[in-house]
Amino acid sequence: MKITLLSVAVICSSIIANSQVMDNTNTSIAPIEQLSLAQEWDKTFPKSDKVDHKKVTFINRYGITIAADMYTPKNAAGKLSAIAVSGPFGAVKEQSSGLYAQQLAERGFLAIAFDPSFTGESGGIPRRVASPDINTEDFSAAVDFLSVQENVDAEKIGILGICGWGGFSISAAANDPRIKATVASTMYDMCRVTSNGYYDANNSAESRNEMRKQMARQRTEDYRNGKYTRGGGVVDPLPDDAPEFVKRYYDYYKTPRGFHPRSGNSTDGWNVTSSFPFINFTLLERASEIESAVMVLHGDRAHSLYFGKDAFKKLKGDNKQLLIVNDADHTDLYDNLDKIPFDEIAAFYKSNLK
Repeated sequence: MKITLLSVAVICSSIIANSQVMDNTNTSIAPIEQLSLAQEWDKTFPKSDKVDHKKVTFINRYGITIAADMYTPKNAAGKLSAIAVSGPFGAVKEQSSGLYAQQLAERGFLAIAFDPSFTGESGGIPRRVASPDINTEDFSAAVDFLSVQENVDAEKIGILGICGWGGFSISAAANDPRIKATVASTMYDMCRVTSNGYYDANNSAESRNEMRKQMARQRTEDYRNGKYTRGGGVVDPLPDDAPEFVKRYYDYYKTPRGFHPRSGNSTDGWNVTSSFPFINFTLLERASEIESAVMVLHGDRAHSLYFGKDAFKKLKGDNKQLLIVNDADHTDLYDNLDKIPFDEIAAFYKSNLK
């Protein structure tokens, strides 16, 4: 029998229709989980007197309730351009993403910094698990929320991802045309680094298969024990022979500069098996199809710079920008106000959210 694309579509439509008949009892968006949200100012950066702050929640497509901090310029009037911020990978909104959101609000944007699914104050079970699909979706869920706010112009919404969430932000921009401008700051491609190792040093079937075997064994062990084993956050105590970039992570996550008790990187890390889907998933596969504006921002001394440069090579069109910050390493772009080019970031959004 000859199978055509049309016949496949008809078969798929029939399956979907039948499934809807079998389960059509509830098409409403899931109710918001009851989250425990801190009310005191518990950020790693000082509160701005130019910005109003409040806690908000919203729901993603998987029914997970996301917790966010909303920053709004004081005495703002009319409908504002809005930015959703998340990252770094293993951080919480009280760290770098909150700083970015507050700085953007000082420059006239409504901005939210959110905890991704399964982390920080956001919902989702189990805790401390990452997903290239769900974490990309978290950005689109933030756009859902921003789009219906009375003080937001739904046609002027952007996103900003830091570190691993830089890669997720590019993935979200490729998938969601409501996102009109994207900034990927000091970005990682988490799928690439997981499956290939740093600088692609372990890019082989043998290395990946060994990793799969280790995580498969861990899955069995976790199920037997009835709990997930954590991989550990940033190494502590810091070995004398630690690579320079690990020292920089330690300086941020393990010292008063950036430590936060809800941050996996500051404490006991992700579940060991959290990396499983990143081996097979290609995060930036459709980056060349992004029509909206994208800025890739990186420090010239960052060990992760190759991720940003290679991601930028995938982008097409004259509304794409690569901005390299002189004398900046990976974590300088987490919180160093002397090095993060917030004015340039704001100008990029203002020129493309119009």
